[in-house]
Amino acid sequence: MAAAKRSIKSVGLVVKRDRPEAVAFARTLVRFLRSKNKVPLAEDEISKTIGAEPVERHQLGDRADLIVVLGGDGTLLGVARLVASQGIPILGVNLGGLGFLTEVTIKESRAALERVLDGDYEVDRRIMLEAIVERASEELRHAETYQAFNDVVVSKGPLGRMLDLDVFADRKPFCAYRADGLIIATPDRLDCLCARGWRADCLPDPGRGRTGANLPAYVEQPAGCASRFVEIEIHVKAPDHDATFTVDGQESAQLGPSDTIRVHRGRHAVSLIRSAHPYFEIWRDKLHWG
Repeated sequence: MAAAKRSIKSVGLVVKRDRPEAVAFARTLVRFLRSKNKVPLAEDEISKTIGAEPVERHQLGDRADLIVVLGGDGTLLGVARLVASQGIPILGVNLGGLGFLTEVTIKESRAALERVLDGDYEVDRRIMLEAIVERASEELRHAETYQAFNDVVVSKGPLGRMLDLDVFADRKPFCAYRADGLIIATPDRLDCLCARGWRADCLPDPGRGRTGANLPAYVEQPAGCASRFVEIEIHVKAPDHDATFTVDGQESAQLGPSDTIRVHRGRHAVSLIRSAHPYFEIWRDKLHWG
């Protein structure tokens, strides 16, 4: 889904600070942005080092018209959750090859950024998931809300037993799983899962979220597919206090027996600058298909 372009006066730089090449390249981009009469912004911890204007991380979405991520897909995930509600476009620069989300290489990034500043770009809006964890215990009887760009995962702990999970679609029984874990994924994340040998029973559709069980090898059960209007509800049945709930591999919480997780399409979408690379070129690069 294409989104309207916006006038770009300030650019937020999110830098993977433990990578020297990212910091060095950020300095180059700051000089380039100033030469274009744009205001470069960066988090307090790195702004002085690269010569950008300081900004609190939580204010990036309010002060930047464009976000440039210098890192990898993991770096982009946290930024995406932060600025999705403001619709700020994100240009992802991968420090290695190509990423499924950070689709521009360092060598291409300056030219790509110049095109964006000149208005020669398109934006794709990628759906997010909203997950609500409803606690069953009297001590923790409340709901916690999370936003996910990649996936929501329910998994057993390192010493935990396999999980017994009941899954409902729009409050109607859908499936029961006995598994190491369960993933509710957006289409972007589903690409990665399929590349690792997972199976899904539906074709790609930007408006869909999918469920997939992390099942033992002897269980032949494909992933399920849910349309954009369906809410997935997961009931944790096993009396196992070691079950874990994870969002995008970056936020997590422990689950108790009989806790419920409800997952549906989020209210916001992530705006990504469309890559010039064909989709399957990224697959070939990531999977070393030659």
